[in-house]
Amino acid sequence: MPSLRLESSTAILDLGGGENRQSLAWLQEVNDLLDQVLAGEATALVTIGSGKFYSNGLDVAEADGPVELDPDYVRELQAVYARFLTLPMPTAAAVNGHAFGGGALLAMAHDYRLMRTERGFFCFPEVNIGIAFTEGMAALVQSKLSAVQARDAMLTGRRFDGDQAAAAGLVDEAVPVEQLVERAVQLVSENTPQHPDTLGAVKEIMYADAVKALALPHRPAGALAGSR
Repeated sequence: MPSLRLESSTAILDLGGGENRQSLAWLQEVNDLLDQVLAGEATALVTIGSGKFYSNGLDVAEADGPVELDPDYVRELQAVYARFLTLPMPTAAAVNGHAFGGGALLAMAHDYRLMRTERGFFCFPEVNIGIAFTEGMAALVQSKLSAVQARDAMLTGRRFDGDQAAAAGLVDEAVPVEQLVERAVQLVSENTPQHPDTLGAVKEIMYADAVKALALPHRPAGALAGSR
């Protein structure tokens, strides 16, 4: 279960100790905690998991063939991504373990990403598990990576360990796990602006295309075929 604590002026949002699959209930809990962050005294945010996973991704079952995502689920999911993307404070994902699919997308929605060196993979496995990126998900990744970086991560399903993820530009740094939270807090603290509302406005302008795409209603491939 997600939880929140304050470390100096930085809110530490723990995504949970299990797989942290992004179910509707989980998304609501995270949203509620973000409300608390914005209503409180925190000036920055760090997210982290407390177990083997940062987040094991979407709350869907893998299948032998393509997986159709439920439009209502996608709407709630992408609203959370967009909220992280434009939060009016510096944010850092402290990737403590595996970040697969939706977990990697959530990390991408932060301003900064750090990953532990000893264990865990950062991966967009969509092409290998039959789940296509939505327009919003693709736009989110492409708003943070170069065309080559996005190609190598999104089209291959490759698993990157911490050092590989840093070398590929998927995360900013890879550090030992005992330094992960400390370094994440340091990074957001160093980049806390005097005018948070302006920071939020700048993010909305910087990522306008991604935010717009994340707000689009999702139409599964089957629905598109039926409309022809």
